[in-house]
Amino acid sequence: MESDGTDSPADVLRAAARAGLDVVGLTDHDSVRGWDAAVSAVAGTGVALLRGAEISTQSRGISVHLLSYLHDPAEPTLAGEMERSRRSRLDRARTMVAHIAEDYPITWELVQAQAADGATIGRPHIADALVAVGAMPDRSTCFDTVLSVRGPYYVPYHAPDAVEAVAMVRAAGGVPVMAHPRAGVRGRVVSDAVIEAMADAGLFALEIDHRDHTPGAVAELEALAARLGLERTGSSDYHGDGKPNVLGERTTSPAVLAKIEEEGHLPVVRP
Repeated sequence: MESDGTDSPADVLRAAARAGLDVVGLTDHDSVRGWDAAVSAVAGTGVALLRGAEISTQSRGISVHLLSYLHDPAEPTLAGEMERSRRSRLDRARTMVAHIAEDYPITWELVQAQAADGATIGRPHIADALVAVGAMPDRSTCFDTVLSVRGPYYVPYHAPDAVEAVAMVRAAGGVPVMAHPRAGVRGRVVSDAVIEAMADAGLFALEIDHRDHTPGAVAELEALAARLGLERTGSSDYHGDGKPNVLGERTTSPAVLAKIEEEGHLPVVRP
């Protein structure tokens, strides 16, 4: 991955093959830099590739992660917005590290060492630095404490409005899917009214099957998707060694994948 995962794009394809998957999505944060390396690994692994990106958006200060599948990476409006968010995330990371370093023995150089070349440094890399110096046992503990959005070290960053971002993804030929919409363990979640507005702007699906959703949340999202005419997707949200998530623990149906490919600008890359 070229953002906050510990596996390279090719390693993700190899891990998918070991997990018995026939297709896997690659959705780095605000970046498509991993696409070429992942495409090159398709033939050797026998795993098809769904290219995408996880776009940082917000609604009235509440973070909303928007997946964009199969969009045109050269479309200037979406590409420009993603680059603006990427730069803002980097500036945010520098500021957070400066604050955290006042209380924990980490440096910017140590945080940089946790990231792959060219990756946008973010909270996961800060977490890995905290683990490396023994200040925290794992990433999950870091995000629950030092790196919490409710904590004293948190710094916001630029992110476009979620509804506007859905429209941008559609204009770039992409298929927009709202990631983990009821993952309250991550922080505040948006109201149904915001999701309705995103649906009106062209949202394709809700990522209902996700480990951060309780059974009650899944039932609520199933009803909401049915009411709004949205599809259902799943995701392992795999980050390599960075999270306990297991690749393939949540999946999307072949029928929905076919619809994504039908609506997207790009094809799924197959062996």
